[in-house]
Formats: sequence, C-alpha cells, structure tokens
Amino acid sequence: MHDLRLDAHAIDYAFVVGYFLVVLGVGVVARRTVHGGLDFFLSGRRLPAWICAIAFLSANIGAVELLGMAANGAQYGMPTTHYYWVGAIPAMVFLGLVMMPFYYGSRVRSVPEFLRLRFNRATHLYQSIVFAIATALVAGINLYALAILVNVLIGWPLWLSIGIAAAVVLVYTGLGGLTAAIYNEVLQFFVVVAAMAPLTIAGLHRVGGWDGLTASMASDPRLNPETALHAWGGTALGEAINPYGNWIVIALGIGFVNSFGYWTTNFTEVQRALSAKDASAARRTPILAAAIKMFLPAIVIVPGLVAGQLIPDLGTDGLPYNEALPALMNEVLPNGLLGLALAGLMAAFMAGMAANVSAFNTVVTYDIWQTYVRKDRPDGYYLRIGRRVNVYGVVVGVATAFIAAGFSNIQDYIQQLQSYFNAPLFATFIIGLFWKRMTPWAGFAGLIAGVLGAAGTSVAISLGWVTFNSSQMGSFVGASVAFVADAVVTVVVSLVTKPKPLHELNGLVWGRGYLPIHGAAAVPDLTAPAPAVDERWWQRPLPLGIAVLAGCVVLNVVFA
Repeated sequence: MHDLRLDAHAIDYAFVVGYFLVVLGVGVVARRTVHGGLDFFLSGRRLPAWICAIAFLSANIGAVELLGMAANGAQYGMPTTHYYWVGAIPAMVFLGLVMMPFYYGSRVRSVPEFLRLRFNRATHLYQSIVFAIATALVAGINLYALAILVNVLIGWPLWLSIGIAAAVVLVYTGLGGLTAAIYNEVLQFFVVVAAMAPLTIAGLHRVGGWDGLTASMASDPRLNPETALHAWGGTALGEAINPYGNWIVIALGIGFVNSFGYWTTNFTEVQRALSAKDASAARRTPILAAAIKMFLPAIVIVPGLVAGQLIPDLGTDGLPYNEALPALMNEVLPNGLLGLALAGLMAAFMAGMAANVSAFNTVVTYDIWQTYVRKDRPDGYYLRIGRRVNVYGVVVGVATAFIAAGFSNIQDYIQQLQSYFNAPLFATFIIGLFWKRMTPWAGFAGLIAGVLGAAGTSVAISLGWVTFNSSQMGSFVGASVAFVADAVVTVVVSLVTKPKPLHELNGLVWGRGYLPIHGAAAVPDLTAPAPAVDERWWQRPLPLGIAVLAGCVVLNVVFA
C-alpha cells in the first residue's frame, strides 16, 4: 500500500483556513448586490465578458478536470488531450458563435426554459427533472473527490472533509447567489493555476524535463509508445489500438456528440454566459474560455504523465489512477507548498460543486417550482424559495457523493453520465434549432429514445455482448447510439405529428429573427450581415473564434 500521508504544518493549514475565509468574505460582499431573483440566479445580467469567461472555465475545473484528467494522463498518455483539443474547444466556439444568440436573445433563464418555448411543457418538465438529477450527481462527484483527497493527504475523515466543503459552498452561494459563485470561481481559477504550475514544474524537473518524460514513457511496459506519446496514434480504421478508439469514434464520440452535447446544452456552463452584460459579451464568454482551456493540459494532464513515471505502483489495487495527483504531490512537493496545493485542489472541487448547485437552484426554482407548483408569486417569494433550494441542492450533493466511490477512474463515471444526459439533449437541440418542421412531441420522444439508446449500450457492455478498448470508449459509443436514436425518433415523430406555427418559432430557430414575448429582446438575424461596430478583432466573436480554432488545429498537429 503506497502511503500518501503528508506531514502538514501550521503554515499549510493557514493557507487552507485563509482561503476559506476569503471565499466566505466574497459571499458576504456579494449579498449586498442581491435585490431580487434576477440578481440571485443570473447576477442581474451585468457582468463583463472576461469575468464570465473565467467563471465559465472554472465551473468545469472540478474533480473531473483535475483528478480525472491526471488519472487519464497516467493511464493512457497523450490521447487524453482529445478531451480538450477535440472534445472542448470546437464546441465552446460553436456555443459562442451560433447558440448564444438564441439563448441570450430569447432572455430565457435556463436551458430547459428554452425547450419549453421551442417544444412543449412535457419536454420542459422532463428535461428540468433530468438536469436536476445530473447536476446533483456531478456535485456529488466533486464532494467525494475532495473528501478522498483530503483523507489520503492529511488524514481527515470523509465525513469531516465533505461537511466542511459543503458548508462553505452552502454559505457563500446562499448569501450571494450566482454573483458569489462566479466571483469565487474567478478567484478559484487563479488559486488552481498557482497550485498546479509549481507541481508541474517540479515534476518535470524530477523526470529530466519533457525529453526525459517522453523517454521514460516510451520504455514503460504499462504503456504503448505508439499511443501514449502521440494523441492520434493507433487510430487507423480496422486496427485501432488507441484507448479512445479509431479516428471516427474520437471525432464523433468525443468531438461531436459528447462534446457538443455537454458544452452547448449544459446549463451549468451556459448560466455563466447568460450573466453577461450584453449579447456580445455573452457570445465571447465561451470563446475566451476556450482560448485559455487550450493550454490547460500543460498543468492538468502533464502532472498525470509525470506521476505515471515517478510512481511505479500507480494503477495497482493499492493505488488507483484517481490518486495520481495526490501521489505526485507527495512525491515532489515540499511541506511548505502543501497548503497552497491543498487550497488549489479544494478551490477546484468547491468551484465545480458550487457551479452545479447554483444551476440546480435556478432550474428547480424557476423551471419546476414557479412553472408547475406555485405560479405568479412576487419576485421576493422566488428569491426565498431559491435560498431554500440552495440548501436542498447541497444536501443532495452530499447524499450523491458516495455513488462515485464505485469507479476507480472518475472520468469513466462522468463520461457514462454524459452519454445518458447530454448526448440526447444535444440531438434534440441541434435538430430543433435548424429544422422548423420538428414538432413539440418529437422533442419529448427523442429525449426518451436517446436515454434508452445509451442505457441499451450500457447493458450490452455489462453483459459482454460488445467490448471496447476502454470503458470511456464504450461511453463514447453509447453517446453516439443515444444521439442517433434521438435523431431517428425525432424525425419519425415529427412526420406524424403537428408542428408549431411559424410565428411561435420566432427567435427559437435559425432564420426566425424575433421573439415577441414579455421581457424578451430581439434575437439577431444570423443570416444578415453583422452591423458595423468599432471594435478590435479580439473583441468580435467571429474573428476571435476563428483564431481560437486555428490555435487548436496547430496543437493537434504538433502533438499528433
């Protein structure tokens, strides 16, 4: 059994306590800005693009990003970069350029609310419930990962770690709502970078730099040099040995279905862009986030690669891959940096949990309670309900934390969840956005069919009817099956049911430019030339998006 316990000193605990106090202070200050429901749930739609972009990015840097990607890096090597350069950047740019005008212009308060306008109440209620369940599960992943990490490193029992982190998140999100969550996410992002950069540098120094790392990986019997050292190695059709499958599975499973399904429809992320001060800032939010995310593998995946070489026991029963990051901390960091590293990891996990709790809060309050339980109440009533739901969200997150215990690699778990929840939703969204003939009941039937498709794939894998190079490859195939099942059922049901009148689709589908509902703003006609605005190229969504995509292509070529 590999002992990861560190001898934490008073200075280390001072870092952690100081971080908690700052986070709580942000919550207290943010409370002064909350005067109504819009302030609590969407920060009053007044935040600048750069704040929203960092919060957008930070909301995703939780247990999945740090523990999961480090575990994948140690286990599989360079192909893990597909989660960034194939499975994130293109979808984030697409969200900013194509989908944010619909979300922001229609003035919806959540992604499920957009489904109610585009389809019907049945589709809306179903997706609201599904989203609430999904966010609770992901919040639990972050809590459990934090508890395991702290237990392994400094010996706190699981209940204490979970309780402290949950309490801190509960207080600052309950006080300041989304504003407190977003400003803390900005703080947490910089804390994470400050913690991970020294760990990466120290680890690379121990293995002899990048050249020493690649040489060690090439001779590691646990790895295949053809795939571990090259992101696109072993992806040829018919003879794929890449852990994520051939290039078609990677392009469609990671790069299209899972990626677009997550980044373009996940309200946990979209909520940050909806908080922007105007439509341009909302569109630039995911694009600016993508520009930063391109380079995160340097401090997220590389530590996993290093851990795989410095810690020979990694991947055994006594030391699962999920512990690659804490194992590396134990191996290379002096005690003086332990507090900073712990604060950084706690920041990541708490940011991930807070993002999911704030999204859970908004959907349960607006999409379920206000729409189906208590209608037409004063704004202050829903603000009070929101604060109560905030408590329930944290409690449910604590309850779901231990579900993640059954997975030795957290990324396996999250990809399975995405095949169930995100892939069908993306199929419904993308077809409904571009095909006016898609009917309200087709939206509902397609979502159900997609979940059944993903479930059928999981059953087939568990019974041994089909096998794949890795469990994550199985999830990618399951997501593709879910997407196809949703799309086929959507088309069939649309052909036999009645579509909405065109005037009810204004602002909700491509080419219908206005949304005449109370509180809505005009949606720009995406087919019309953009008005002339005196902005630098990096302040305009389209040139900025093209530049980010070009950088992504370069990285794929360099590390192919």
